[in-house]
Formats: sequence, structure tokens, C-alpha cells
Amino acid sequence: MKIFISADIEGTTGIAHWNETEKNHPDWKYFADQMTREVAAACQGAMDAGCEDIVVKDAHDSARNIDPRGLPECARLHRGWAGLPGSMMMCLDGSFDGCVFTGYHSGASWDTSPLSHTMNLGNYYVLINGQRISEMTINALLASYYKVPLLCVTGDKGICDAAKAANPNIETVAVNEGCGNGVLSIHPDLAVRRIREAVARALQKPDLSVMLYPMPEHFDVQICYKKHQSALSACQYPGVRRVDDTTVGFETDDYLEVLRAFKFILSD
Repeated sequence: MKIFISADIEGTTGIAHWNETEKNHPDWKYFADQMTREVAAACQGAMDAGCEDIVVKDAHDSARNIDPRGLPECARLHRGWAGLPGSMMMCLDGSFDGCVFTGYHSGASWDTSPLSHTMNLGNYYVLINGQRISEMTINALLASYYKVPLLCVTGDKGICDAAKAANPNIETVAVNEGCGNGVLSIHPDLAVRRIREAVARALQKPDLSVMLYPMPEHFDVQICYKKHQSALSACQYPGVRRVDDTTVGFETDDYLEVLRAFKFILSD
């Protein structure tokens, strides 16, 4: 089996403040280490189920957070950004048997995490077909485009609930529960153990396809920016229309076109 892991940090166990996500801040080191431990646990769970080929995408900020020494030798790690529309899913294609998201977080304006956002801090929300989405949604849809099941999501309770609502067969591990500007978290060692068990449990299911994230036939996208200047700029991308002073929209049947647009109108 061949497994892909996309790893973020804002859903890492115990994380509660933006300083803890920033590479140049002293609080970052602890949470980068815990991020590494949680990714390693996902790798170990895959290995427990017989997987010997694992690709990990460091998908937070600089994409240089995970300590490679903390991963098993069968794992290959993609660091840095290629600048392509796949973004947090760089290296994913149809050759993978499944994917795992670790350290994932609630979408922009969700009240389930003090670190909720979608791709950047410049928007109030992103909609697909009228529903507010998260980075989990964006990346899970790309996995489904390639027919790769989403085996497990770990992070805050809000994002885990969203994954279960989309497909109850997806395994989840909620390590944090947001409340206002704080979080209630489980013990970091317990998080590591639960992540390993959840990934192994997912891979032991007789039919992995039951964990495919649901894929719409059409995409009606809207982005509400915090600044009207951002909406004006986004309208320069072909096919993007102005909805109001701070909101833009576009439609397509091709999900890769959604990602191409996001590369230019939803990135930092």
C-alpha cells in the first residue's frame, strides 16, 4: 500500500495561539515537535496495517516544520512549496491507496477553533455550493478527484465533525476542542496513540473506497474577503465575477480549475 499524509499545525494537540504556529517564535519549537510526533504516529499506524510506502507533505506556513529524524525510514518528506495548485497536497496522484490529514483545523469564521482560517487570514469565508468550507474540504476534494479515499482526519473537534458529516466512514481523532480564544486538549501522548490506532483501523477496512470524500458534479464558489481591494484584485482572474464589494464568485465543473483559481485568488 501507498499512503499520502498532509500535515498542518493549527490542529496539533494543545495549540491555542498564532505565536505557537510561527517558525521564528520560541513557542513554535514545541508544537513543531508535537506535529512531527503526530505525523510519525500516522505513519506507524499505516505501517501496522502493512504499508511500506508513505509520502508526507509538510503543509504549514514555510512547509519546513517537521523534523525528518522523527519519521520512519519508509516515509519520504516533501518540504517547501512547489508553487503549484495542489499546494498542501503536493505529490498526490492516483497511485495512492489512501490519504491522511494530521493537525488540521476549522475553516474561516468557524467558532470551533481560535485559529480557524481557510488558506490565509484575508477572508471571512469560502463557499462551495453554498457551504462554508475549510482547507480539509479543499484537499479532500482533490483526493477524491484522484479517487483516493480520505482515511483519517486529526485536529480540532470542529474539523473532525465536518469530516464525519461529509462521510461517517472517515476515521477522526479530535485532539482539541476550541472555545472562544482557548482550547481544551487531550494529553499529547494520548493523541499520538489514538492517531496511530485510527490510521491502522482505517486501513484494515475491507473496502477503502467507502471513505471517499463526496465529490460534487458542479462547483459554485464564493470568497468573502476582509478587504474590498482583495475582491477587486481577484476579479482580474478569468471567469471570476464580482458579487458585492468584498465578495467574488466563479463556477466550473472541473475541480482542477477551482484549484487553479484558488492559487491566484486565495493564496497569500
